[in-house]
Amino acid sequence: MEIIIQPTADAASRVAADLVAGVMRAKPDAVLGLATGRTPLRLYQELIARKLDWRKIRTFNLDEYVGLAPDHAESFHSVMWTNLFQHVNIDRANVHLPDGQTRDIAAHCEEYEAKIRAAGGIDIQILGIGTDGHIGFNEPMSSLASRTRIKTLTGQTRRDNAPAFGGEAHVPKHVITMGIGTIMDARQIVLIAFGDAKARAIAAAVEGPVAAITPASALQLHPVVKVCIDDPAARLLQRSDYYRWVYENKPS
Repeated sequence: MEIIIQPTADAASRVAADLVAGVMRAKPDAVLGLATGRTPLRLYQELIARKLDWRKIRTFNLDEYVGLAPDHAESFHSVMWTNLFQHVNIDRANVHLPDGQTRDIAAHCEEYEAKIRAAGGIDIQILGIGTDGHIGFNEPMSSLASRTRIKTLTGQTRRDNAPAFGGEAHVPKHVITMGIGTIMDARQIVLIAFGDAKARAIAAAVEGPVAAITPASALQLHPVVKVCIDDPAARLLQRSDYYRWVYENKPS
């Protein structure tokens, strides 16, 4: 796990964009695992600005709210098309998101896993992190071996997402999410986090024990993880000076 601390969220997003763009240039038909929420938006703006070739790129999104139509303003379908896909030359057939309106969630989740396998697996997975340490919508105490499935959101997650929905009462209670086991199958993972509110979760994920109470701590067991964070998100890390020194003195 490499911890990359930058002065600002914009700077950390540029580093993350460098990592994703590198994979896309090296493998024009790469499979990207994508996250939604506020955190990745700067990263997606960076990728759009770089005018990369998306014609053969394939994408799989982490999650979607159960019950939301794709054209709902807060559905992750809508967010992804508004903030990324409509701005690049991606083939619509290569874009995959969980279906929040599926009538058979269990079968749909199995099919989603099968599609990822058929694509050859995810080359680089982008992640955010919740204030409680969740990745995707794998809430605390999720199985570290879990696969794509339905999850019930915690009160904390619903409160965190309430502003986008105009109040907690309007936030769906259930989601479809890739499991932690699914995420860990990716060849490379980039986790991004910004701001004071994420500092405790980052410290627990990076320097705490590997435990289901902090789902993101499972990333400590992955061979290639880059954690791109800004100064406020790094404020509780005990070894932040070491992480900065390592990044500034990386061998060529």
